[in-house]
Amino acid sequence: MHLLRTAKHRLNRRALAGQATAAAAKMRAIAKLDQSSPICIYGLCDTLGIAVRFNDINMEGMYQRGLPPRIHLSALRPLPRRAFNCAHELGHHVFGHGSSIDELREDAKAPRWEDPKEFLADAFAGFILMPVIGLRRAFFIRGWTPETATPVQIFTIACEFSVGYATLLTHVSMALNMLSRGRADALRRVTPKALRVEILDTLTPGPLIVADRYRTAPTLDAEVNTLLLLPPGTEVAGGGLAFERDLGTGRLFRAVKPGVVQASIDAWAVFVRIAPEAYAGLAQYRHLEEDQDE
Repeated sequence: MHLLRTAKHRLNRRALAGQATAAAAKMRAIAKLDQSSPICIYGLCDTLGIAVRFNDINMEGMYQRGLPPRIHLSALRPLPRRAFNCAHELGHHVFGHGSSIDELREDAKAPRWEDPKEFLADAFAGFILMPVIGLRRAFFIRGWTPETATPVQIFTIACEFSVGYATLLTHVSMALNMLSRGRADALRRVTPKALRVEILDTLTPGPLIVADRYRTAPTLDAEVNTLLLLPPGTEVAGGGLAFERDLGTGRLFRAVKPGVVQASIDAWAVFVRIAPEAYAGLAQYRHLEEDQDE
């Protein structure tokens, strides 16, 4: 028992988090990305010469060290989870860890954060995807604060940074101290199903992405059968998005086929990149339109 306590004491999470923050900033600088905006993690990996492949297997992700290095992700996980897992595996690469396989979170036999390599990779993923400057801007420009934000507002910002609702809560409360643990725990009790009901005013299965006029990222990744709530009056060019209905908070579309579609209203615009549902293959080809001759 004494040895176990000593091992835990030696895990200096604050120092590891500092390393992760510095490494995330360095990777953004190397890729000529700013230190605040949401990013496409797959685009960053491509810039760094790391091949990313989605596979039809039940796991979180795998980092394969070599020339070139490779990241393998499960196509069966939700889109925000895939993005975070990719950033996590990139963390293993950045810190020179050996090849590793990350099991499903619920299948893990021990807390991930007791392993310094796993803690470091998770912390890196949080900071590379959700930089503190960008999060502060995202709340401020909307007139919101983390401590008083509603579940729908938290979900909207999570969508802007392409991460999950619970992932954002963990990062904002535990890594950045922008949200009290008690408030984070209360917000975490809201389920994805309840969020969709509140946003869409009906019980709707399947994933939902919300993008408002304050979203700054030029692209938005979705997959077939994803619902997208875009700003009121949004028009789309192309057949990849099908109009569903107008709501008081926006215009609802459904992704119906792979490809790239522009959605715009006045000075706001975004390119929606739609992949097949549970796409398996190289990440760089995920949103190519299907060949109708095949």
